[in-house]
Amino acid sequence: MFKKNWQVMDFGLLLYDIGAVNSSFFLALWFRFDCQYAMIPRAYLEPFFKFMPVYSLFCMAVFSYFRLYKSIWRFASYNELARVLISAVIVSGFHVAGITIVCRLTQEGGIQRMPLFYYAFGVMLQVILLLAVRFSYRFILLLWGLKRKESVIAYRERVLLIGAGSAGQIILRDLHEAKESVEQVCCIIDDNPDKWNRFIDGVPIVGGREDILQNVEKYHIEKILIAIPSASPEEKRDILDICKETGCELKILPGMYQLANGEITVSDMKEVAIEDLLGREPIKANLEEVFQYLNGKKILVTGGGGSIGSELCRQIARHKPKKLIIFDVYENNAYEIQQELKAQYPELNLEVLIGSVRDSRRIDSVFATYQPEVVYHAAAHKHVPLMEDSPGEAIKNNAIGTYKTAYAAMMNGCRRFVLISTDKAVNPTNIMGASKRLCEMIIQTFDEKIKAGKAGELPVLYAHSKDEDGSMRNFSEKKTEFVAVRFGNVLGSNGSVIPFFKKQIAAGGPVTVTHPEIVRYFMTIPEAVSLVLQAGIYARGGEIFVLDMGEPVKIDALAKNLIKLSGFKPNVDIKIEYVGLRPGEKLYEEKLMEEEGMKTTPNHLIHIGCPIPFDTDRFLIQLRELMDASYNEKRDIRELVAEVVGTYRTDGKM
Repeated sequence: MFKKNWQVMDFGLLLYDIGAVNSSFFLALWFRFDCQYAMIPRAYLEPFFKFMPVYSLFCMAVFSYFRLYKSIWRFASYNELARVLISAVIVSGFHVAGITIVCRLTQEGGIQRMPLFYYAFGVMLQVILLLAVRFSYRFILLLWGLKRKESVIAYRERVLLIGAGSAGQIILRDLHEAKESVEQVCCIIDDNPDKWNRFIDGVPIVGGREDILQNVEKYHIEKILIAIPSASPEEKRDILDICKETGCELKILPGMYQLANGEITVSDMKEVAIEDLLGREPIKANLEEVFQYLNGKKILVTGGGGSIGSELCRQIARHKPKKLIIFDVYENNAYEIQQELKAQYPELNLEVLIGSVRDSRRIDSVFATYQPEVVYHAAAHKHVPLMEDSPGEAIKNNAIGTYKTAYAAMMNGCRRFVLISTDKAVNPTNIMGASKRLCEMIIQTFDEKIKAGKAGELPVLYAHSKDEDGSMRNFSEKKTEFVAVRFGNVLGSNGSVIPFFKKQIAAGGPVTVTHPEIVRYFMTIPEAVSLVLQAGIYARGGEIFVLDMGEPVKIDALAKNLIKLSGFKPNVDIKIEYVGLRPGEKLYEEKLMEEEGMKTTPNHLIHIGCPIPFDTDRFLIQLRELMDASYNEKRDIRELVAEVVGTYRTDGKM
């Protein structure tokens, strides 16, 4: 039905064009002779009527070639305008030349051409008629839409648009053309002074970023749309710092990719996230290097259902591995990432397994069955206060689980093992951080023993006496490279402070901050995964990779910014309460211990902390004692950990 309607409209437009191109030149001739048909000499009428059929056919061919009957004219823009003008120029040139030739052939010894007025006025009138029918349709629809919008929508939200560039213009047009838009753009902000006091689609450009607060008040703005995808993180942060003082709802266009693909719509605008206020360039991995490294390999991700693990799986899946194995103890998370990857990458060779890294027989079976070449070990207990109440579980899962996974990787020929660590492992004041420092020491021990050709000295740490002791295994030519990646707090991860604050704000407060001076380094989940993947390429064994995360952020300022971004005023609408440091919590985190030096890598935002030497033989004995103590629920386990990790303060103080 719709197709038939369009065919009828196209045929009608074709008939109009034939009438328009011929009538425009006839009217030119008519006007030339004082609008009296009887005064037009036969010498002019005869060539005109003879040439008219030829000209009509030529116009039909040219207009069809330029797709003037295939466009949806209600969305006509510069592209359609250009095609109409080019078509008009071509057919006008043909008419001028053709009618002149016909004149000379028809009237031997008579007129040699039509009157000059005929050519000039006819061409001009032809262009006007061709454009009028096409763009008047859009204009009528626009007027009808505005009237309908005013009648249907009693209230429209007043909007300030930041950005008068290509993205801003597309967003503005999308809002104007939306049939049931409840948003009205009242003014535009742009830092380019050449655009000030000008208009886009009838909306004034009122000034730069310093004029935001003034115009929010002047135009009674309720929502701010930020459409500057090409701006640097620092520029976005500065603009957002101003906008969050207005109390308006904020939305931002994420990046340049929509503009490049021509896909920008209002629906692409997202809520302003706290990471938009960090104001630093995101970590960027060399994707070509990552692709070459991961492509065609069998890769295992432990803890693959968690926030970091699942993002690892997503990015690995994009790089066409030979096989991706996800291993997680929590089946709900594992199921979610399994279904997501199946839908997005139907060709992916995916295996999702349930099990615990604490189960030595299970983890060894996984390695023996699937023979992964690269392992990203993200499985761990990470919640600081919970681990303070259950210190033995931190040792069992984080330290002993890492050892068992590393041992299985080594014995089954895995090429590279990448441990996901944390800045809380540096001078730890809590058992979680201390357990992650133990994990780093385990990685360093494996690296040292393998490089020294003494892999056979690494004991089998089985908690069950009936398990084999490993004495009959073959330790020759073990080549696994072990590295660790250390980074700070991840925005949006499970247990992150951001979701916790958002829940408190949604509940009306109060927002609880432990201490007004507490600071943390922050990064996004994609940045963390970018670092981990890059570390897998730079690894030579034994390194601890450290991310340059910029300046640390005060949690108090973070809480206030979140409250403002939610449209409230701190300590007016939403109260902030300081509840004191939790057990094992520091005022600040370090990325390196004093003894660790810093080396550079090809990525200037990724550094290598030089390993601190320690007695690996004694460490292996202590690690077995820690395992026994944790499984026997010994109460003095913190003191035992402090004997192994010399920088661990059991009193929770720095």
